Amino acid sequence: MKYREIKPKGFLTNFIECFWEYETADIELEHTIIPDGYFDLIATFEKGILSRVKLTGVWTKPVNVKISKQTKLFAIRFKLLATEYLFQHEIRSILNTSKTLPLHFWNIDKYQTNDFDKFALAITNRLESSIKHLQEIDNRKLKLFELVYNKPIHTVDELATNVFWSSRQINRYFTSRFGFSLKTFLNVVRCNASYHEIAKGNLFPDNNFFDQSHFIKEIRKHTGTTPRELFKNQNVRFLQLTTRSGK
Repeated sequence: MKYREIKPKGFLTNFIECFWEYETADIELEHTIIPDGYFDLIATFEKGILSRVKLTGVWTKPVNVKISKQTKLFAIRFKLLATEYLFQHEIRSILNTSKTLPLHFWNIDKYQTNDFDKFALAITNRLESSIKHLQEIDNRKLKLFELVYNKPIHTVDELATNVFWSSRQINRYFTSRFGFSLKTFLNVVRCNASYHEIAKGNLFPDNNFFDQSHFIKEIRKHTGTTPRELFKNQNVRFLQLTTRSGK
């Protein structure tokens, strides 16, 4: 398999984590996708032909997927704020699943399998243009997601204090738009932040976890397995661990 990312720049980083490209060779691959606190738009090309475009919800539990041989994916990994300001729609209804979009969504049907850089640039230009026409963005939400994604050690109360937004109102916002609580989101992001260290073989927690027992419990809860099994990553089962370890 081949995998690479293109990172956005500027204000768009509030909404997009990265553009990513994935390609299989002449064998079918199976992966377990583990929760990371993002959602994705994925265009699938099979034997050079665009076959489907889908939008995933946020994963709060692991999901097994099969990728056919000779398949290429063009994708965008979105931060949660994108649901409200780029898609202007909740994604609670597709929590832990996905929905099919038209092949012409955002003109994706215009791209060939060797157009990933062109795809990323065109979508960047499209979204930067749409952002300019948005009404004022709620600064509380901007700050909340900036804090969570960049420093995943905050408690609900800490975040509420920092963004001047009550924990009850934040949880109502999360439940209505995403389908889970802020606490669940914090736990998912905290685990995701540890995957890079696990991929390098560091199986002991940093200050994001109370102790080793808490670390193992949280990782198992959100990935279905232990940190040690994640590190082994037999047959590149865990795609996120593979891309972070450089395998």
